[in-house]
Amino acid sequence: MPDMSTAFRFMATGIGSVPYEDILTTCRQICRWAPFMPFWPQFVRRSHLEDMIIQYSEGLPLLTINAEDRSLSVSRLETRESELVAFYERFLACDVEAFAVSREVAPGLYTLLELMAEDPEDCGPYVKGQTVGPVTFTAGVKDPSGKPILYDPELSEAMTKGLAIKALWQARQLGRSGKRPVIFLDEPYLSGFGSAFSPVQRHEVIDMLRMVIDYLRENCDVLIGLHCCGNTDWSMVLETGPDIVNFDAVEFMDHFLLYEADVVRFIQGGGAIAWGIIPTAGFTGEESVDSLFLRLKEGFMRVRQWGLDPEQVARRSLLTPACGMGTMSQEFATRAMDLLSRLSERCRDWDMEHDR
Repeated sequence: MPDMSTAFRFMATGIGSVPYEDILTTCRQICRWAPFMPFWPQFVRRSHLEDMIIQYSEGLPLLTINAEDRSLSVSRLETRESELVAFYERFLACDVEAFAVSREVAPGLYTLLELMAEDPEDCGPYVKGQTVGPVTFTAGVKDPSGKPILYDPELSEAMTKGLAIKALWQARQLGRSGKRPVIFLDEPYLSGFGSAFSPVQRHEVIDMLRMVIDYLRENCDVLIGLHCCGNTDWSMVLETGPDIVNFDAVEFMDHFLLYEADVVRFIQGGGAIAWGIIPTAGFTGEESVDSLFLRLKEGFMRVRQWGLDPEQVARRSLLTPACGMGTMSQEFATRAMDLLSRLSERCRDWDMEHDR
């Protein structure tokens, strides 16, 4: 895990999805909202191709897009063996371009990078991208019997490796901007892990996520985040070895902070926390910088009690929305991102030593 002791200090960034449809205007606004770590937006209302499952399916074997219900399925069973063989030939040859994400499915990625190329000094040292995580992806893709391919070991492994090399392609594209790339693995399926509705085993989750994380680290200079917007087993998430862990600090701060020993070990090992402090699904329009700052401060006071240096934690903290903003109204999303930007500015000037 890299040393990020002077890296972040409450930089703002986003999760991915937005409710807007004007690609260029949105990317320009993101560079103003999150100047130190702009993120490329997913325009989920523009097309089903920008759904988080479908968007990362290009180049993966056996998959069929179902536009009406915005889903993927495995339907070409008669060609299963030949498609898997062809897939592994490309993967083992590290044919990264065969796993590119096209402009058609991710115009925000290309537009943001073009804007940054026009004025490379206008943005800070990082640029963020994202990909669907392997557990969420394989849980969301069904075989002809309706069973998630998460429970088909051969297909699950192939898709996990495919997502890893696609994330590598993305990280290299982001790195061409001259900024350090950051890739978040989005894993909403891990919400409620351990319940009867999530029968996947802990070691299986860890193995799948490590397969992607280790592959990226071995092939690219990239920081890797893991985002889950619900309640989960955070000790399991931290054990997968991300550089950044992103949680919903609006609804689940108390639960996250129950994992004191794991979080302390993570931060002392160089890890960073991305506090999802801006409400999304529950956004009311009544939120203020002051109220959000007080909520964040509650968490920091808890961390201070653990004996961690609050300045160290600040340097290893990012601020984000609680989740993606694709389901919000455009008005509320704009207000939420403006709050995030102003809260980041306030926190970056926070004198913790004199604020107890």
